[in-house]
Amino acid sequence: MADNKQSHLNGAYYGPAIPPARTHRSIGRGGCDCCCLPCCLLSTLFKLLFSIIITLGIIVLILWLVLRPNEIKPYVETATLSKFDLSNNTNNNIILNYNLSMDLSIRNPNKRIGIYYDYIESQALYDDSRIGFKILEPFYQGHKNTTVLHPEFGSRTAMLGDSVANTYKREKGEGFFYVDVKLYTKLRLKIWIFKFHGFKPEIDCMLKLPVPSNGTATTVSTYERTKCDVHYF
Repeated sequence: MADNKQSHLNGAYYGPAIPPARTHRSIGRGGCDCCCLPCCLLSTLFKLLFSIIITLGIIVLILWLVLRPNEIKPYVETATLSKFDLSNNTNNNIILNYNLSMDLSIRNPNKRIGIYYDYIESQALYDDSRIGFKILEPFYQGHKNTTVLHPEFGSRTAMLGDSVANTYKREKGEGFFYVDVKLYTKLRLKIWIFKFHGFKPEIDCMLKLPVPSNGTATTVSTYERTKCDVHYF
Protein backbone atom coordinates (compact mmCIF):
# COMPACT_ATOMS: atom_id res chain seq x y z
CA MET A 1 0.00 0.00 0.00
CA ALA A 2 2.75 2.39 0.91
CA ASP A 3 4.69 1.36 -2.17
CA ASN A 4 1.73 2.10 -4.44
CA LYS A 5 1.21 5.52 -2.84
CA GLN A 6 4.88 6.31 -3.18
CA SER A 7 4.85 5.22 -6.84
CA HIS A 8 1.93 7.54 -7.52
CA LEU A 9 3.69 10.47 -5.95
CA ASN A 10 6.90 9.85 -7.85
CA GLY A 11 5.14 9.67 -11.27
CA ALA A 12 4.55 12.66 -13.54
CA TYR A 13 1.38 14.57 -12.64
CA TYR A 14 -0.51 16.69 -15.13
CA GLY A 15 -3.15 19.08 -13.91
CA PRO A 16 -5.82 20.88 -15.98
CA ALA A 17 -4.59 22.50 -19.20
CA ILE A 18 -3.63 26.12 -18.76
CA PRO A 19 -5.59 28.27 -21.27
CA PRO A 20 -3.50 30.45 -23.58
CA ALA A 21 -3.10 34.05 -22.61
CA ARG A 22 -5.73 36.29 -24.22
CA THR A 23 -4.70 39.15 -26.41
CA HIS A 24 -6.75 42.13 -25.31
CA ARG A 25 -7.60 44.82 -27.76
CA SER A 26 -10.25 47.51 -27.85
CA ILE A 27 -13.11 46.83 -30.20
CA GLY A 28 -15.33 49.72 -31.27
CA ARG A 29 -18.88 49.61 -32.51
CA GLY A 30 -19.49 47.49 -35.57
CA GLY A 31 -16.29 45.51 -34.98
CA CYS A 32 -13.95 48.32 -36.03
CA ASP A 33 -10.39 48.14 -34.78
CA CYS A 34 -9.37 51.29 -32.93
CA CYS A 35 -6.06 51.22 -34.74
CA CYS A 36 -7.92 51.69 -38.10
CA LEU A 37 -10.26 54.56 -37.30
CA PRO A 38 -10.33 55.98 -40.90
CA CYS A 39 -11.41 52.56 -42.19
CA CYS A 40 -14.17 52.45 -39.58
CA LEU A 41 -15.42 55.92 -40.53
CA LEU A 42 -15.40 55.12 -44.25
CA SER A 43 -17.30 51.88 -43.65
CA THR A 44 -19.94 53.66 -41.57
CA LEU A 45 -20.28 56.43 -44.16
CA PHE A 46 -20.66 53.92 -46.98
CA LYS A 47 -23.38 52.04 -45.11
CA LEU A 48 -25.21 55.30 -44.40
CA LEU A 49 -25.06 56.44 -48.04
CA PHE A 50 -26.18 53.02 -49.24
CA SER A 51 -29.16 53.10 -46.87
CA ILE A 52 -30.12 56.60 -48.07
CA ILE A 53 -29.90 55.57 -51.72
CA ILE A 54 -32.04 52.48 -51.14
CA THR A 55 -34.62 54.51 -49.21
CA LEU A 56 -34.82 57.21 -51.90
CA GLY A 57 -35.09 54.56 -54.61
CA ILE A 58 -38.03 52.94 -52.83
CA ILE A 59 -39.75 56.34 -52.39
CA VAL A 60 -39.27 57.22 -56.09
CA LEU A 61 -40.59 53.82 -57.16
CA ILE A 62 -43.69 54.18 -54.98
CA LEU A 63 -44.36 57.72 -56.30
CA TRP A 64 -43.94 56.56 -59.89
CA LEU A 65 -46.34 53.66 -59.35
CA VAL A 66 -48.91 56.00 -57.76
CA LEU A 67 -48.56 58.97 -60.14
CA ARG A 68 -47.65 57.24 -63.42
CA PRO A 69 -46.23 60.49 -64.91
CA ASN A 70 -46.38 61.04 -68.67
CA GLU A 71 -44.89 63.85 -70.74
CA ILE A 72 -47.05 66.49 -72.37
CA LYS A 73 -48.20 65.82 -75.95
CA PRO A 74 -48.11 68.87 -78.28
CA TYR A 75 -49.52 68.85 -81.81
CA VAL A 76 -49.85 71.45 -84.54
CA GLU A 77 -53.48 71.02 -85.50
CA THR A 78 -53.62 73.57 -88.31
CA ALA A 79 -51.34 76.21 -89.80
CA THR A 80 -52.05 78.93 -92.34
CA LEU A 81 -49.41 80.65 -94.46
CA SER A 82 -51.02 83.52 -96.33
CA LYS A 83 -47.85 85.23 -97.50
CA PHE A 84 -44.19 84.29 -97.74
CA ASP A 85 -42.25 86.62 -100.02
CA LEU A 86 -38.55 87.38 -100.18
CA SER A 87 -37.26 90.63 -101.65
CA ASN A 88 -34.47 93.21 -101.45
CA ASN A 89 -34.96 96.72 -100.06
CA THR A 90 -33.19 99.91 -101.16
CA ASN A 91 -30.15 99.02 -99.07
CA ASN A 92 -29.96 95.66 -100.82
CA ASN A 93 -30.94 93.85 -97.60
CA ILE A 94 -32.95 90.65 -97.88
CA ILE A 95 -36.47 91.16 -96.52
CA LEU A 96 -38.96 88.39 -95.70
CA ASN A 97 -42.59 89.47 -95.74
CA TYR A 98 -44.91 86.80 -94.35
CA ASN A 99 -48.03 85.96 -92.31
CA LEU A 100 -48.22 82.71 -90.34
CA SER A 101 -50.90 81.56 -87.90
CA MET A 102 -51.34 78.18 -86.23
CA ASP A 103 -53.34 76.20 -83.69
CA LEU A 104 -51.09 74.32 -81.27
CA SER A 105 -52.73 71.83 -78.91
CA ILE A 106 -51.01 70.64 -75.72
CA ARG A 107 -52.37 67.55 -73.99
CA ASN A 108 -51.77 66.78 -70.30
CA PRO A 109 -52.35 63.00 -70.13
CA ASN A 110 -51.71 62.70 -66.38
CA LYS A 111 -54.47 61.72 -63.96
CA ARG A 112 -52.90 63.18 -60.80
CA ILE A 113 -50.61 65.96 -62.06
CA GLY A 114 -51.73 69.48 -62.94
CA ILE A 115 -49.43 71.87 -64.84
CA TYR A 116 -48.93 75.61 -64.45
CA TYR A 117 -47.53 77.21 -67.62
CA ASP A 118 -45.98 80.28 -66.01
CA TYR A 119 -44.02 81.46 -69.05
CA ILE A 120 -44.43 80.64 -72.75
CA GLU A 121 -42.16 82.22 -75.34
CA SER A 122 -42.83 81.32 -78.97
CA GLN A 123 -40.34 81.83 -81.78
CA ALA A 124 -40.54 81.23 -85.52
CA LEU A 125 -37.32 80.44 -87.39
CA TYR A 126 -36.55 80.11 -91.06
CA ASP A 127 -33.20 78.75 -92.24
CA ASP A 128 -32.00 78.98 -88.58
CA SER A 129 -32.79 82.72 -88.46
CA ARG A 130 -35.48 84.05 -86.12
CA ILE A 131 -38.30 85.69 -88.05
CA GLY A 132 -40.97 85.91 -85.33
CA PHE A 133 -41.31 86.28 -81.57
CA LYS A 134 -44.32 86.33 -79.26
CA ILE A 135 -45.04 85.85 -75.55
CA LEU A 136 -48.19 83.79 -74.95
CA GLU A 137 -50.55 84.08 -72.00
CA PRO A 138 -49.79 81.82 -68.99
CA PHE A 139 -52.43 79.28 -67.95
CA TYR A 140 -53.14 76.29 -65.72
CA GLN A 141 -53.86 72.89 -67.23
CA GLY A 142 -55.80 70.34 -65.20
CA HIS A 143 -55.69 66.55 -65.24
CA LYS A 144 -56.24 64.86 -68.62
CA ASN A 145 -56.92 68.19 -70.26
CA THR A 146 -56.15 69.65 -73.70
CA THR A 147 -55.38 73.34 -74.24
CA VAL A 148 -55.15 74.98 -77.69
CA LEU A 149 -52.76 77.92 -78.21
CA HIS A 150 -52.91 80.31 -81.17
CA PRO A 151 -49.46 81.72 -82.00
CA GLU A 152 -49.44 84.22 -84.86
CA PHE A 153 -46.39 85.63 -86.62
CA GLY A 154 -46.14 88.23 -89.32
CA SER A 155 -43.80 91.06 -90.22
CA ARG A 156 -41.22 92.38 -92.60
CA THR A 157 -38.06 90.82 -91.26
CA ALA A 158 -34.51 91.58 -92.36
CA MET A 159 -32.63 88.36 -93.03
CA LEU A 160 -28.88 87.88 -92.80
CA GLY A 161 -26.73 85.89 -95.18
CA ASP A 162 -27.05 84.75 -98.77
CA SER A 163 -28.01 81.23 -97.67
CA VAL A 164 -31.55 82.43 -96.91
CA ALA A 165 -32.10 83.43 -100.54
CA ASN A 166 -30.72 80.10 -101.75
CA THR A 167 -32.90 78.15 -99.31
CA TYR A 168 -35.96 80.17 -100.25
CA LYS A 169 -35.43 79.61 -103.97
CA ARG A 170 -34.88 75.87 -103.52
CA GLU A 171 -37.86 75.31 -101.24
CA LYS A 172 -40.16 77.40 -103.40
CA GLY A 173 -39.23 75.23 -106.35
CA GLU A 174 -39.94 72.10 -104.29
CA GLY A 175 -43.36 73.45 -103.29
CA PHE A 176 -42.88 73.60 -99.50
CA PHE A 177 -41.41 76.07 -97.00
CA TYR A 178 -39.99 74.69 -93.75
CA VAL A 179 -40.57 76.93 -90.72
CA ASP A 180 -39.47 75.85 -87.25
CA VAL A 181 -41.65 77.04 -84.36
CA LYS A 182 -40.23 76.68 -80.85
CA LEU A 183 -41.89 77.23 -77.49
CA TYR A 184 -39.68 77.90 -74.46
CA THR A 185 -41.64 77.28 -71.26
CA LYS A 186 -41.35 77.46 -67.48
CA LEU A 187 -43.63 75.01 -65.70
CA ARG A 188 -44.78 74.12 -62.21
CA LEU A 189 -46.25 70.72 -61.42
CA LYS A 190 -49.13 70.41 -58.97
CA ILE A 191 -49.38 67.07 -57.17
CA TRP A 192 -52.16 67.07 -54.56
CA ILE A 193 -51.44 70.23 -52.53
CA PHE A 194 -47.74 70.34 -53.44
CA LYS A 195 -46.18 72.42 -56.22
CA PHE A 196 -42.80 71.70 -57.78
CA HIS A 197 -40.74 74.30 -59.69
CA GLY A 198 -37.81 74.18 -62.08
CA PHE A 199 -39.21 72.48 -65.18
CA LYS A 200 -38.29 74.14 -68.49
CA PRO A 201 -39.25 71.91 -71.42
CA GLU A 202 -38.77 73.12 -74.99
CA ILE A 203 -41.43 72.30 -77.57
CA ASP A 204 -40.14 72.05 -81.14
CA CYS A 205 -42.55 72.00 -84.10
CA MET A 206 -41.24 71.73 -87.65
CA LEU A 207 -43.86 73.03 -90.09
CA LYS A 208 -43.89 71.83 -93.67
CA LEU A 209 -45.99 74.53 -95.32
CA PRO A 210 -47.17 74.42 -98.94
CA VAL A 211 -46.08 77.43 -100.95
CA PRO A 212 -48.97 79.94 -101.14
CA SER A 213 -50.39 80.21 -104.62
CA ASN A 214 -50.02 83.47 -106.50
CA GLY A 215 -52.79 85.96 -105.92
CA THR A 216 -54.15 88.11 -103.15
CA ALA A 217 -53.10 87.91 -99.51
CA THR A 218 -56.28 86.02 -98.67
CA THR A 219 -55.00 82.96 -100.51
CA VAL A 220 -54.00 80.44 -97.81
CA SER A 221 -52.12 77.18 -97.50
CA THR A 222 -53.42 74.54 -95.10
CA TYR A 223 -51.34 72.23 -92.99
CA GLU A 224 -51.71 68.64 -91.83
CA ARG A 225 -51.71 67.72 -88.11
CA THR A 226 -48.17 67.06 -86.91
CA LYS A 227 -46.70 65.95 -83.58
CA CYS A 228 -44.08 68.21 -81.97
CA ASP A 229 -40.99 67.12 -80.08
CA VAL A 230 -40.48 67.88 -76.39
CA HIS A 231 -36.97 68.38 -74.99
CA TYR A 232 -36.48 68.52 -71.21
CA PHE A 233 -32.69 68.97 -71.15
